[in-house]
Amino acid sequence: MRKSLILAMSVMLVLSMSVFASAGYKIVNMPKNLGNPYFDACNAGAQEAAKELGDEVIYQAPSDADATKQIQMINALIAQKVNGIMVSANDPDALVPAGKKAIEAGIVVTSYDAAIGDGGRQLFALQADAEGIGRKQVQVMADLIGGAGEIAILSAASGMPNQTEWIKWMNEELKDPKYKDIKLVDTVYGDDDDTKSYQKMQGLMKSYPNLKGVISPTSVGIAAGARAIRDAGMGGKIMITGLGIPSQMREYVKDDTCKAFALWNPVDLGYLTTYMTHHLIAGTIKGLAGEKFTAGRLGEYTIGEKGVVLLGAPFVFTKENIDNFSF
Repeated sequence: MRKSLILAMSVMLVLSMSVFASAGYKIVNMPKNLGNPYFDACNAGAQEAAKELGDEVIYQAPSDADATKQIQMINALIAQKVNGIMVSANDPDALVPAGKKAIEAGIVVTSYDAAIGDGGRQLFALQADAEGIGRKQVQVMADLIGGAGEIAILSAASGMPNQTEWIKWMNEELKDPKYKDIKLVDTVYGDDDDTKSYQKMQGLMKSYPNLKGVISPTSVGIAAGARAIRDAGMGGKIMITGLGIPSQMREYVKDDTCKAFALWNPVDLGYLTTYMTHHLIAGTIKGLAGEKFTAGRLGEYTIGEKGVVLLGAPFVFTKENIDNFSF
């Protein structure tokens, strides 16, 4: 009886140690910059997942979207010996050496939103398929302007990999003969800065008096652009769409300055990234194509080629549904 009790206690101890070993990790969430509501929403999801997993997620990033500052932060985190770093890269290539150095030091490095290049991270949580995101924005814009007129793109920074990829697919979509009456007249960059994006939108309206629409694939740009259009009294005359956050865009949707925009759920993106980072640290996955893991309330995911984990398809927000979303 005593031997059985000792054995049972030993088993319980091993099990408790196993559970403890798979939790309590220190993970740094490093978006492109601080003060960005989109990344704040991602971090809300990361914190939700961390609470479920028993991990600690530290929110740390440059004040502005600067790759050099991200590199410096990653190097500092290597010295601090954190367990994992989740990065939205300001420059995919520039961050590779720092990411690789962290991995070699035994730190798990993952990306979300905008990936570090090959070799600099182990997994990438892709918010939605790049082709689908790019094409969808053009499709929404075409509907808004009745399939004809001059349009422009108000992007973030020219070196941001996700912006570049989305714009590439926008241009591919525009090659379809059904868009023959739509002319892309310019692409400008607001560097994910509210003031600069507002000024760039003002510049577009001044430079192109026949402008019918603007696509802004960045939450900072679309909000600043909508505000500039409304301030100029051009609401309903110049359409704006792109990628935005409901909490930022609600007022512009309600007053018809922006009739429709798209996005995935950034809370879910941060949540997914934290779960996959935890699984890598715990060793329950190795980051190989075909491996499956469970991400809490989001369910099961399968790792794709090149370490990509796809969150899902983009969603279109309108006046009819925007109040269903709180982020």
